[in-house]
This record gives sequence, structure tokens and C-alpha cells, in this order.
Amino acid sequence: MSLSPFHLAIPVYDLAACRRFYGEVFGLEEGRSSAQWVDFNFYGHQLVIHEQPKTAAQQSVNSNPVDGHDVPVPHFGIILQWEQWEALAERLKSFGTQFVIEP
Repeated sequence: MSLSPFHLAIPVYDLAACRRFYGEVFGLEEGRSSAQWVDFNFYGHQLVIHEQPKTAAQQSVNSNPVDGHDVPVPHFGIILQWEQWEALAERLKSFGTQFVIEP
């Protein structure tokens, strides 16, 4: 099955910290950018972080119960092959990333 690439633009209130997380920690390739936004290659899809003032939704974490876990809302992700997921989880752990739900 072939999937079409998607474009996802999300607001961030600290562009430098998010650029470091998605680029250095998560390991995504950076594309175009400006002083207010940065494109990343998110496994063949386009993820764009746009700097905006902190929103009310970013002030506190909301969650819904799913399979016995409090899953943060909103969230997004990518479905990976098991080996890719294990490698990414180890990479994130090596940078000291704190997980809401441990891998």
C-alpha cells in the first residue's frame, strides 16, 4: 500500500528548543526555514514548527484514558517498523528524553 505524504504545521513557543529536539534529538533532516518556522522531513512527510506565543492548550496537559494510560491530547506520531521504533526509542533515551508513556 502506498501512502501520500502529509503536511503538518504545529505551533511552538520556543523555536530554538523545538528545532533542537526534532533535529538533533529526534534526528529529523531539516529543510527550509525562516526566523519564525522550520521544515523537517518526518519520515517522508513534512512537519513544520511555527513559532507562536504560548497558547492556553500549552499551559497544561490534557489527556484521555486509552488502554490504561493517560494519553496526552493533542498528539501525533508515525507508525514505524518494530526495528525502527526500537532504534528511535533508544536514541531518545540516550538524549535523556522524558516519556509520558514509556516505550
